[in-house]
Parts: sequence; C-alpha cells; structure tokens
Amino acid sequence: MLGHRALTLDDYLAILKRRGWIIAVPAVLLTLLGLGLSYVVQPKYVSQTLVLVEQQKVPEDYVKPIIEEDLTARLASMKEQILSRSRLQPIIERFNLYGTKNMTMDDRIDQARKDINIKPIHSEMARTGGLPGFYISFTASDPRIAQQVCGEITSLFVSQNLNARAQSAEGTTDFIKGQLADAKRALDEQDAKLATFQQKYMGRLPGEETTNMNMMTSLNTQLDAATQQLARMEQDKSYVEAMLAQQQSISMPTAGGSTTSVSAQQTELQTLQTEEADLTKRYTDDYPDVVAVRRKIKDLRAQMAATPAAAPTSVSSAPSRTDSPGVQQLRAQLKALEQGISQKRHDQAAIEAQIRMYQGRISSSPMVQEEYKNVTRDYQTAQAFYDDLLKKMNASKMATDLERRQQGEQFRIMDEPNLPDEPTFPKRGLFIGAGLAAGLFLGFIIVAWREYRDTALRSERDVWAFTKLPTLAVISFTGDVDPLKPRGGLFGRSKPDLPASAKPLTDTGA
Repeated sequence: MLGHRALTLDDYLAILKRRGWIIAVPAVLLTLLGLGLSYVVQPKYVSQTLVLVEQQKVPEDYVKPIIEEDLTARLASMKEQILSRSRLQPIIERFNLYGTKNMTMDDRIDQARKDINIKPIHSEMARTGGLPGFYISFTASDPRIAQQVCGEITSLFVSQNLNARAQSAEGTTDFIKGQLADAKRALDEQDAKLATFQQKYMGRLPGEETTNMNMMTSLNTQLDAATQQLARMEQDKSYVEAMLAQQQSISMPTAGGSTTSVSAQQTELQTLQTEEADLTKRYTDDYPDVVAVRRKIKDLRAQMAATPAAAPTSVSSAPSRTDSPGVQQLRAQLKALEQGISQKRHDQAAIEAQIRMYQGRISSSPMVQEEYKNVTRDYQTAQAFYDDLLKKMNASKMATDLERRQQGEQFRIMDEPNLPDEPTFPKRGLFIGAGLAAGLFLGFIIVAWREYRDTALRSERDVWAFTKLPTLAVISFTGDVDPLKPRGGLFGRSKPDLPASAKPLTDTGA
C-alpha cells in the first residue's frame, strides 16, 4: 500500500511484523558473506619505521652548512631517486615481491611504489625549523617481507642523504676551487699591471705631490745657493785675474802711464768687490757699510769708463817659466777658481734639470691620478672578488670536512622497522559491518518493493484510501479455511487476505 496513503507508525510496525523476515534474511546472509570474505581476501601487513632529522652538531656560527635547501624538497627529491626503477628492481628481485602474481616487472615496480609510503611528521619543531623527521612504511602480504623491505628502503634513504650531502659539499668545493684559481690569475694580472704602472709613473703617483713640492722647494734653495756661490767665485776669479794682471804688468815693461793707472783701478775694484761680498754675507743691503762700498764701486767704474782703454792684457792660468812666485800663486788660485766655477755650473745645471723633472711630475699628476684610479679600481675589484672566494673556499672546506666526519645534518633511525602482528587489511569488523549494512539495505528495498506492489485492504484507512467513501461497518471474511493446511506461503507467512477487486464490501452509507 505504499504510495496509496500516508502511513502511520502502526502501519510501519505492521509492515515490519508482516515482512520482517525479508529484512532479517539478507542481513544475516550478507553478514556471513562479509565474514567469509575477510578470511578469503589476502591479508596485508604494514611495517613502519620513524626517521628523525638531526641538525648538525657544530653550531652554524662556526661552520655554515652548504645545503640550505628545504628538507621537504630534498625529501621529495630523494623519494623520486629511491623509487626509480634502478633502485626498486633489485629489491623486488631480491625479496621476490609479487612473484606469485602474473605481473610484468613494470607492474611489480608500480605496485611497489604504491606500497611504499613516505609521510612527514608535522610537529611544533616543524613550524619553526622544518620537518623533524618522517615515517617510512611498506605494505606486503607477508609480515617478514614487509619488515625487511621497509628496512631496505630506510637504509636507502639514510645512505642517499649522506651521499647527496657529501657530493654536494665536494662539488661546491671543487667549483669554488676552480673559480678561485681563475680569480687568482686575474688578480695576478691586475697586480702586474699595477706594478708596471707604479714603476712607469714613479714619483707622479697620488700621494707624492707633497714630496714633490718639498723637493722643489729644497732644489730651489740649492739652486739659489749654487748661484750665489758661483757669483762669488766669479768675483774671486775677476779679483785674481786683476791681481795677476797687475803682477804681470809690474814684471813686464810698461807701455805707458795709463796702463799702470788702469791696473790700479782694477785692483781697487777687485778689493771693493771682495769687501762687498764679505759685507753682504753678514749684513743686509740697507746696511750703511754695504751702501758705502757699493757707491765706491759705482764711482770707480765710472772713472774706469772715463779712462781711455788700454791694450788688453791677456791673463791666463797657464804657468810660464818667467813667472815670479807671486804670479805662479795667483795662477794656481785662478785655475782652482776656474775649476770651481765649472763644477758649480755643472751642479747648477743638474739642479735645474731636477727642478724641471719635479715640475713635470707635478704638472702630470692629474692625468696620472686618473689612470691610477682606473688601474687600482680594477685591482681592488679583483682583490675583493678573490678575498670573497677565498673566504667561501675555506668555509666550503670546513663544511666538506664536517660532512666527511658525519657531523652535519643526517637522518637517524629512531625505531627499527617493526614486525606486524596482525594484518592491517582486511578488517573483519569492517567486513561484518559492511555485510550487515548491505543486507539491511537490501531487505528494506525488497520490503518497500513488495509493499508498493501489495493491493490488499487490511484496515479502514485502506478502504477509505481505495473507495473514498465513509465506512459504517466492515464484514470480516468468512471463507472456509482448512485449519490443518497452512495459510502462509514460504516460511509460513500468511498470504494477502483478499485483493481489493475481489473483496465484497458493504457500504451502508448514503
């Protein structure tokens, strides 16, 4: 009667009482079927181990680790390498995994990849510094095989981590070593270029301006002193020449009174000049004695200019046989003075050359300074790059030695792979529950279908739903029923009372 009218709780209870066996039978059968399947399905055992990630034992302030890649990314990379065909096929062949099944090697490798599970640990440490570790598990039909394969996979992870870190450290060190050699070669070239430049422009380099100026001042002072000494020596030479001419004129026959007078004037002039030289050494030009001597020299020169010129007397330092001792002495003095004057002039020329050299240095300093900046900038850049690489090289060597001593970050197996006591699949409780649920669902579906197809009238509500007429009385069925013959069909259940179309109904209403 489903769908013909709204059912009440009494109707549902009546249906359950009438057809409850239809629900119970599938539920029991499917529950038994689930229990049986739990014994038929091949069991699966899971062996699991915990691997922790230990940080390096030396503080990072002393040795900075080379590998700073995120642990999750490194773990994923190692997982791909370990789950490769070249790694899994030897394990499958060694433990004869899935050998009882008719599977190709590719299918066995794919199945092994599915049975290997890598699950990272998420804890408080992971929030601050990365993953502290991860679980490795393997699923197999044999618990011993599951344990052995899990241990093999764990060993691969540990060894792969050590090898990867060692290879990365050594590769980094080799790369920096090559870069350091190139940097050293470039630095040597810049160093040689700088040395050549400094040698070429020695004395004109930046920072030597003060030295050049001081040298210029000193050389000018020396030049002034040499000039004064040269002037005095020339004066002395003139005086000696005058004295020598006087002595020669005395010893030789006189050509006239004018010659004696001129010689006397020259002698007096030499004497005054000598006196002037002595006074200027001790006094300034304004000193009265100096002024008086200079005035006498001026007057004497005016007198000599007014005197008629006499025949010049040759004065030479070359000795002669007729020379008196006094003349010879004067000739020796004259020769010494000539040599001294020559030396002073040579010194004066050398000082002037040095002055020109320093003037050239000072004038060319701006240009040299600009080129020097370019050369030193390239040298400093090469030096800084070399120093940086050298620092990295030392750090890389320390990190490589750290990895070689296994003092860096490494995987530590906290728990060896366990030997599972019971299978993780199938779960008998789950199979039994699933069978029971399926049986109940099937029973309810069948009952609903039977009720929908049932047209029997069992109550006044059924009559009203069928005829839409009020009922005053219901006449019960009075047919003959053999009490010894069971009325029900299968399982002794009663058959429908009478189809609505075949039941006689008495309607006494208006």
